[in-house]
Amino acid sequence: MANTITLKGEVRDQFGKGAARRMRVAQQIPATIYAGGAEPAFVKLPMRETTLALRRANALFTITFGGDTKMAVVKDVQRNPVKRQVEHIDFYEVRAGEKVVVDVPVFITGETKGAAVAFIDMQNLQVRADVANLPERIDISVEGLADGDKVLAKDLKLPEGAELVIDDLEDSVVTVEVPKEESVETPVSAEAEEGEAAADGDTAEDSAEEAAPKAE
Repeated sequence: MANTITLKGEVRDQFGKGAARRMRVAQQIPATIYAGGAEPAFVKLPMRETTLALRRANALFTITFGGDTKMAVVKDVQRNPVKRQVEHIDFYEVRAGEKVVVDVPVFITGETKGAAVAFIDMQNLQVRADVANLPERIDISVEGLADGDKVLAKDLKLPEGAELVIDDLEDSVVTVEVPKEESVETPVSAEAEEGEAAADGDTAEDSAEEAAPKAE
């Protein structure tokens, strides 16, 4: 289910790297709310509250700013590659009853049989759902599955009204198999073997020469 989160922001009327840097120093995050073909809205949001809110996948946001209110979902988040600090957010405005496509992470639950291990073939799945019912995650149970078993896209249970956006419902989402342990031996070339044999022969001859009595 989507989490509805309210954020109180302000109208953003300054742009560019310098302005964005000043906003972040003031503990604010620059953001843009896109609305189809309409002009986007530019806002600045409180850093702490917004950063915490972004931990919830596919949350539904109610953003108030300058006497206006918009309902939106996150489209893209830009983070500092080193500090991981949120530097900019793109939102997409939505309306009640509208269906949107979102990426939903896949998680495994349960225990497989014996030494079998469950491998996730698709880390994220695209799902179309009502904005008020966006799934945060897709949990797939592998309880009791054995080596060779698969969970296909058509086997997944989604929230009511949600549907997968995928080309082939026969695609595997999770595969269960016993890992194969392969012993890796360093190959020895024929030349190396001959060299070792020659070295052994030289050593034997040297030892024989040292052991033989020397003529005076």
